[in-house]
Amino acid sequence: MIVMFGKLRSKHDRAVLLIVFWLLLALIAPLCSSYAPGGIGSQPVFSAPSAEHILGTDYLGRDTFARLLDGIRHTVFLCFASTLLSCSLGTFMGIAAVTSKPWVEALMGRIADGFLSIPSLLFALLIIAVFGTSTAALIIAMGVIYMSGAYRTSRALAQRIVLLDFVTVARARGESMTYIIIQEILPNMAGPMIADVGLRFIYSVLLLSNLSFLGIGVQPPGVDLGSMVRENMLGVAYASPAMIGPVLIIGVLTVGINMALDSDGRKG
Repeated sequence: MIVMFGKLRSKHDRAVLLIVFWLLLALIAPLCSSYAPGGIGSQPVFSAPSAEHILGTDYLGRDTFARLLDGIRHTVFLCFASTLLSCSLGTFMGIAAVTSKPWVEALMGRIADGFLSIPSLLFALLIIAVFGTSTAALIIAMGVIYMSGAYRTSRALAQRIVLLDFVTVARARGESMTYIIIQEILPNMAGPMIADVGLRFIYSVLLLSNLSFLGIGVQPPGVDLGSMVRENMLGVAYASPAMIGPVLIIGVLTVGINMALDSDGRKG
């Protein structure tokens, strides 16, 4: 894989390979380590990397590599699910606002403005306070928070597309609104909306990391990248990979996905 990475010509191609790598790693994470993510061994806390523990141990003597793999898996899957939810709802609302009666657009616009007026972290805290810190609550919280941004992007794109000639011709042929949306509007929104997916995913990763750092994200025995940073803060004094690793992964994951999807959106 390193050889392939070096042969790729553009930074966008390298970013795409980076995305595939992290997604595959999230899928096969349980098979990549012989240690259980929550298993406490006989090693001292914050031990240095060794043949037995390639990234050392964390604040409880657990294998950092196994914990890091599990953290990547939870972070990627939770943020992917919430991004899929927010972008799906936002795209549907944006198209519905443009293709429906004016009062529908006004109603959806007020709903979106209401969500945008609440700080994302505060809104997430409110949802978690009501529904608890379950996986479903985290996905719903992040999905609803970033739905408004996806709605605005979708609405702006749909407003431009419905005025184009091919949509006018489809209406003149007597095509149904469902046909026009599926065959004419959605395909021409795909490129920019894919770029927007990258933005929502990055926001979701950062929000989940913030929530977990506060102790209200993924709960033990589960772990994500943000909770690993919180758990191993004392490892800074030892330059422990248990602290440094999750921070680096968050940066590489978000920057790589943003570069690749933004590139795809421009090509679309």
